[in-house]
Amino acid sequence: MLPLFLLFFLLTPPLALYRLWSIRPNNGPHPATRKRKEGETCSLAVFLGSGGHTYESLALISTLPLERYTPRLYIYSEGDEMSRRKAVELETKIAASASSSAAEKLPYRLKTIPRARRVGQPMLSSVVSTLYTLLHTLFSFLTLTQPFADVLILNGPASSVCLVATVVVGRFLGFPTPKVIYVESFARTRRASVSGAIVRGWVDRFLVQWEGLLDEGKKRGEFVGVVV
Repeated sequence: MLPLFLLFFLLTPPLALYRLWSIRPNNGPHPATRKRKEGETCSLAVFLGSGGHTYESLALISTLPLERYTPRLYIYSEGDEMSRRKAVELETKIAASASSSAAEKLPYRLKTIPRARRVGQPMLSSVVSTLYTLLHTLFSFLTLTQPFADVLILNGPASSVCLVATVVVGRFLGFPTPKVIYVESFARTRRASVSGAIVRGWVDRFLVQWEGLLDEGKKRGEFVGVVV
């Protein structure tokens, strides 16, 4: 009879792989996909990836019925003052256009995470900084008593991978996690970004703005046309 510890080490890898396979979004509906009742709100988190990514994310958010998608959480990288300022400007504009009673029901929060990779950063140091960002996001979001949002919208860049990995780990451990929607950048017309290619099989919905990115329907994703 095999010793108990040896049996444990033999069974753990296949069981872990099965668990990973079972939580992949394309293997079945995730609880977050349930239909909400009329008037029920949905908390929203969006990652602002700086520059054009921030512009696209905020343009997309601006088209939503924000009285329904509330409260909102804007996640941005440390040092990205532009993204923080643009998020505050959007919320200020929203509050100004709403009635005083409605504005009180449109709360939002801001949260920074370490930047996974800077433009032009060497590969070796990028690995180190990405691992640090991953550990930071795991600790920040998986230690919460409640999921940080019902829906998480991503548009890139590298830090998006860390956020998706955090959700995957949470699902693996059985924690409540948000539904993840990845919107590939408008600039990607023929080939998905590196971040998009990595997370494609792990997000609940992978949206592209150019049909060519689906490679004639052979790749997972949904063509939704220009959304930003």
